[in-house]
Amino acid sequence: MSLRNGEVSHWWQQVGIPQLPNPLGEDRSVDVVIVGGGFTGLWTAYYLAKADPSLRIAVLEQRHVGYGASGRNGGWLTNSITGGRAQYAARYSRELAEDFQLEMNRTVQEVIARCAVEGIDADILPGGEYEVAYTPAQERRLREHVATERTWKHTDLQLLDAVEAKNTIDVAGTRAATWHRHAARIHPAKLVAGLARVVRSLGVEIHENARATALAPGLVQTKHAKVRAQYVVRATEGFTAELPGLRRLWLPMNSSLIVTEPLGADFFDRVGWRRGEVLGDYAHVYMYAQRTADGRIAIGGRGVPYRFGSRTDLDGQTPQRTIEHLRTVMHRMFPGTAGVDIEHAWSGVLGVPRDWTATVGLDRRTGMAWAGGYVGTGVSTTNLAGRTLRDLILGRESELTRLPWVNHRVRRWEPEPLRWLATRSLYAAYSWADRSELAGRATTSPVAIAASRIAGRP
Repeated sequence: MSLRNGEVSHWWQQVGIPQLPNPLGEDRSVDVVIVGGGFTGLWTAYYLAKADPSLRIAVLEQRHVGYGASGRNGGWLTNSITGGRAQYAARYSRELAEDFQLEMNRTVQEVIARCAVEGIDADILPGGEYEVAYTPAQERRLREHVATERTWKHTDLQLLDAVEAKNTIDVAGTRAATWHRHAARIHPAKLVAGLARVVRSLGVEIHENARATALAPGLVQTKHAKVRAQYVVRATEGFTAELPGLRRLWLPMNSSLIVTEPLGADFFDRVGWRRGEVLGDYAHVYMYAQRTADGRIAIGGRGVPYRFGSRTDLDGQTPQRTIEHLRTVMHRMFPGTAGVDIEHAWSGVLGVPRDWTATVGLDRRTGMAWAGGYVGTGVSTTNLAGRTLRDLILGRESELTRLPWVNHRVRRWEPEPLRWLATRSLYAAYSWADRSELAGRATTSPVAIAASRIAGRP
């Protein structure tokens, strides 16, 4: 069986990649223009249109809706706070950090509820998040993590010993695992396509094949036309670096996935993967996986993490060494997958701020708004961003606008070649640490600890 490489993603190949219309050719004026047709842009348009149907809203997308990370991710709808709660507690207050966690828990349920109300079939299965440790060092990190989580409210994290864990999902070599209920598996392209359908039905204009070349207060310039608006929302995530003046704002980090052929119910019964859990581990270069609705394993992780000059590869071509690495991880965790065909590999970019924390905000003086920097937690966080931008644009004070990520800003990334050297060195250090731990090292490598500190990574 030949392996498909790139072509946006397996998810979009299943759904069918939309045909691109002619580029936006006429200048226009609206109340709100949103640059980016992924989850952030579409959820923002959805909640604004629901709150005020009189608003004229336009979404501009460089290719088709969900072309970026929203249509390429691993399908984890989970409650993780990008960068963790501790940074927010240290900078603002522990109470606000606790409120943030509670709202992220609610956000998972909000996405599920909106899909039910709007008739979006996105293969959602709320099985919780299951993460496994299979080396002594991973187990130590897992237990330290559990101890820390138990000092916070709203986490609901359960510790599973080796026997309990293997009776949940039988990952080879399991020493311990964690599970919490605030997570669900989704099909990313089905969710983004369904959301776009609903947004259009609310009267929102969605202009695909309308690449923005410059953003300014009150104005977005595309390749062929200008769009004027009172509010300009930047929802460009990993492609932000392509906009003038923003190359160093967020680093475009690559993440890659492979998906197997259908494995059959017998395989999943043998390993116990029955409830729709999303699956991760405690490695430094961690993996993320799901059992798809049609019985495949989709498994992802960092491949070539960064391209010099913040370049992005548009159609998701994935290096063969990354494919082989992900295949090796899958075989190590599930030896029964030996000999299983890999049908598709692809990559996408996500946005990484310098402090690894997401942000949402509005400069009321200029009308410029933004959301992003999700570092891989965007499937759920984009929904919270959309509701928050609704309140900010409509001038509402709410529990959402008081959360500590609102209007949070950080310094920019270093110029080249420093950020290329730093990013490649960071992941080389993590890979080396993982190899040493797999070889038997009982504690976290000081190389990995130092790398995280230098990078400013929580």
